[in-house]
Amino acid sequence: MLNILLVEDNLRLQSALKAGLEATGEVSVIAMLTQGGAVLDFCLVQDRPDAVLMDVALEDAVNGIDAAVMLRREFPRLPIVFYSIQDDDAYYRAFRQSGILSHYAYVKKSNFLLPEMIVPLLRDAAAGRSFVDPDIEARVQEVRQHDEQDPMNLLEPNEQIVANLLMRGFTNEQIAAQMGFRDKRTISRTNGEIYAAWGLVESATDEKIARTRAAIIALTRRLIRWDEDGIAYVMNARGDWELWNA
Repeated sequence: MLNILLVEDNLRLQSALKAGLEATGEVSVIAMLTQGGAVLDFCLVQDRPDAVLMDVALEDAVNGIDAAVMLRREFPRLPIVFYSIQDDDAYYRAFRQSGILSHYAYVKKSNFLLPEMIVPLLRDAAAGRSFVDPDIEARVQEVRQHDEQDPMNLLEPNEQIVANLLMRGFTNEQIAAQMGFRDKRTISRTNGEIYAAWGLVESATDEKIARTRAAIIALTRRLIRWDEDGIAYVMNARGDWELWNA
């Protein structure tokens, strides 16, 4: 018997999923939540479930993928099964960047979710096997290729302007003046968003290093990753990171 935590903000679907899953005799729904931000707190305080079944789009600011990232920091092998009708690039981008490498499944939600479809995924995730619905995998790769063609695609319009000015060597004060902002701290915050979007937050704790690397990415229009030794990698056509021979 798998004890699962169900995270779904549609109360009618939540109730129907619980009834359908428990009717199989293989699953016990130990709790139901509607908010992604409550998932980690539940698992820290209550008995940890055998698996989490979770919608991607939830009613609060923390979506299912964000909640999974938070969970994995505390419980690296906690199995998670996602489902979603969302087809927004941001969701697929977040999933690709989430760092979840095993013990998960992600399936596209049609008009209904059948228990006989979900239970095998829960069992597989609990056993360490992963599965991505082919339609979702195709969209994940489509978004990856789109982003890698030009990292600017990962930025909001104002962030793109700032990144281009960073590339040209402008200071925060000069960028603020160029864009009509009174306070250079607005640019500092925008810089932080750029660093996060390009994966520079974890690899460059020094702001000057992050700024330099952001300028290089903006100049080359290539998504680049630096390891802890400062070695640079770019992604090849297969989606693997390889040494950057600039």
